[in-house]
Amino acid sequence: MQRIWKPFFLILWVFVLASCQTNQAASDTRPTGKGVQNVGSDTMVNLALAWAEAYQHEHPEFSISVTGGGSGTGIAALINGTVDIANASRQIKTNEIEDAQKQGINPVEFVVAKDAIAVIVNPENPVSQLTLEQISAIYSGKINRWNEVGGEDRPIVRLSRETNSGTHTYFLEQVLRLGQKGDKTLFSTDTLLMPSSEGIGMEVIQNPNAIGYDGLGYVTPEMKVIAVAKTAQGPYILPSVETVNDHTYPIARDLYMYTAGEPIGEVKTYMEYIASAEAQAIVEKLGFVPILP
Repeated sequence: MQRIWKPFFLILWVFVLASCQTNQAASDTRPTGKGVQNVGSDTMVNLALAWAEAYQHEHPEFSISVTGGGSGTGIAALINGTVDIANASRQIKTNEIEDAQKQGINPVEFVVAKDAIAVIVNPENPVSQLTLEQISAIYSGKINRWNEVGGEDRPIVRLSRETNSGTHTYFLEQVLRLGQKGDKTLFSTDTLLMPSSEGIGMEVIQNPNAIGYDGLGYVTPEMKVIAVAKTAQGPYILPSVETVNDHTYPIARDLYMYTAGEPIGEVKTYMEYIASAEAQAIVEKLGFVPILP
C-alpha cells in the first residue's frame, strides 16, 4: 500500500500547488516587469507622450508605453488588468467602477490637468459667437443651416469624436444635454464621427460649412474659435488658460488618470512626477491648463 499511496500523494500535492499558483497569478492582473503601460484618451495622448519622453530622458532605465484609442478604451483596459494607467478626458462612470471591482480592481482617480473644449469653424465662416443652447440645437439637428445663427445660407456639417471618446461623452452630456440629467438628446444622425482630434481640425480647415469641437491643445491658427455664452445675454467667452481657471468659459473639464488601486513602485513614482511643477509646465506648453497655480 505504501508504494501505491506515496506516489499518489506526491502527484496530488503537485496538483494542489500548481492550482494555488495559477489562482494567485489570476488574482494579480496588473502588468508587471514590462514598465508602465499607459493607454486611453486621444485628447491626452500628446500630453502623455510628452510627459513620458521628458521623464524617460531623466530616467533612461524607466520604460513607459503610451497609446491612445479613447477614454473608454483606456478604462476598459484598466478594468481588464492590462494597463497600469488609464487616461481619460471624462470621469469614470459608476458602472465602470462596478465592473472593475468585480475584477478585484479599485480605480483610483487623479486630476492631472484641465482643458477647455473649443468649438471651431472654418475661418471663412462669419459666425463668431454661439450660446450653449444654439450649439445644442445645431448638434441635435434642430438647426441645420448657418443663416439660422447669423451666418450665410449654407448647410451645417457637424463633426464629432467617436463614441468611445471621453470628449464625445462630455460634449454629449454637458453641451447637447446642457448638463441636465435624464435628458435623452442625441447627436443628429448625419453627424460625421471622426477618429481623432486632429481629424476634426483638418476637416474644419478644409470645409467652410463644418463645425467641430476639440480640446484646447489641438486648436491651431488655421481654425476659427467660437466665443460661447451660457445664455443669449452673454458674456461670450473664448477658451483660454485664464477663462478656464476663472470659470468663465462654460465648456471646461478636468483631465484624469486612473490607476488600479493606490499606485506603488514605478507607477507611484511616475504619478508623483506628473503632479510636479516640471510636468505641469509641459501641460501649459501644449495648450492645456495646469493644475498647479
